[in-house]
Amino acid sequence: MIRLEDVTLFVRSAALGSFSNAAREAGLLPGQVSAAVHRLERDLDKRLFVRSTRSLRLTSEGEKYLPFAQEMLAVVQAGAESLHSSEDDIQGELRMAVPSDIGRNVLLPLITRFCEQHPKISLRLSLSDQISDVFRDPVDIAIRYGVLDNSSYVALPLAEDNRRVLAASPAYLARHGRPQTLDDIVNHHCLLFTMNSHVYDKWSFVQDGMRRQLIVKSRMLCDDADVARRWAIDGMGIVYKSWIDISEDVQAGRLEVLIPQQPGEAAPLNLICPHRKQFSPAIRQLHGALREPLRAITAQLSTLSVFRSPR
Repeated sequence: MIRLEDVTLFVRSAALGSFSNAAREAGLLPGQVSAAVHRLERDLDKRLFVRSTRSLRLTSEGEKYLPFAQEMLAVVQAGAESLHSSEDDIQGELRMAVPSDIGRNVLLPLITRFCEQHPKISLRLSLSDQISDVFRDPVDIAIRYGVLDNSSYVALPLAEDNRRVLAASPAYLARHGRPQTLDDIVNHHCLLFTMNSHVYDKWSFVQDGMRRQLIVKSRMLCDDADVARRWAIDGMGIVYKSWIDISEDVQAGRLEVLIPQQPGEAAPLNLICPHRKQFSPAIRQLHGALREPLRAITAQLSTLSVFRSPR
């Protein structure tokens, strides 16, 4: 019979990349973790890891089994939590990692209201454009833009229809003119930022059913996307950012949408958490508190043309 502790150590070894790290986390010896995984492989009659002296990676069978193992642990965790908490008793510590711009300017009041409504919640909030690893970093959940490429996460959609848009201030457009096509963009001042030390200088669009990519340059670069937005408001150039990030600026007239008929890159927003936390009452409540107002913002994308000033 498969032991739950063996499944747990298999999942943590896969997430942490070694038996030693999984052992350290669980307070065990590496040999104990190795034995547990070997026992699980024997019970399944399949090899789950390819081992070497320097690396540990999943076999194809291990990759196939991993999401089922995570789901198994999630169900057990959910059952245990259901005995000790309820929807009306949201409590405990919640550690969140949120992108800087949307965190400060959009989500902060929503998260603050959530904490006011649930006074037994202890919040630890991290605002950064560095992408957190919810398995390795000291966070319970993370909010992220983009299509996710790791099936080991649970992704709860917050704003699946969100997109990036081009925008500049009225003052910048008055000085430099309004670009009419994507080809015009590369001749303008573009404002860039880094994500995980990578410069976001390749702007993607959907044009005539095909992916179109512009490589842009800028004399101004920062490691905080909120700064790029502020520079745009100050008339320093064009930004290509999530509609959620700049929607309030557009409606207030601080920024204008450029080439609104041109669809921007999809930028879905998700709440990310490990499988073991997906049924947490606090996370379910927080997801609901964020999803409705964020979807209301992205619903405005269908009427972007009304925010464009006359030429």
